[in-house]
Amino acid sequence: MSETIMENQETETAAKQPEVKMVLDEPSVAEGGTPVPGSDLSKEQLNRMRSDIVTAIKTVFDPEIPVDIYELGLIYRIDVSDEKNVTIDMTLTAPGCPVAGEMPRWVHDAISKVDYINKVGVNMTFEPPWDMSMMSDEARVELNMF
Repeated sequence: MSETIMENQETETAAKQPEVKMVLDEPSVAEGGTPVPGSDLSKEQLNRMRSDIVTAIKTVFDPEIPVDIYELGLIYRIDVSDEKNVTIDMTLTAPGCPVAGEMPRWVHDAISKVDYINKVGVNMTFEPPWDMSMMSDEARVELNMF
């Protein structure tokens, strides 16, 4: 079950986030970009958007763990609509996490700084429950968990 935490609201971020300015300059399908079935956006645009969104998400850190939340495996899904609206499904390392009410706002605010994104929705879910196997190799190295 998912619950929408933040949707297209301007909020103050508790943790100061670095500025992320990114402009979508990849060719549209009409400009010779590679078509994607079921989308008005080109493959190049979608790849660039995903990269920019991940870059923005990687500015958000769990304050108790010195690794960004993307590498920790807390982001379950990134969905981008033709209107350049983004929906994120994420979790926490534990349901009782002290920043449970704040972290989704941090994710929302970080993605909202990407210039061409229109709306951002962040859904919190605990299905499946997070476990350490979801961490990237980069996170394992940073935390000496190999």
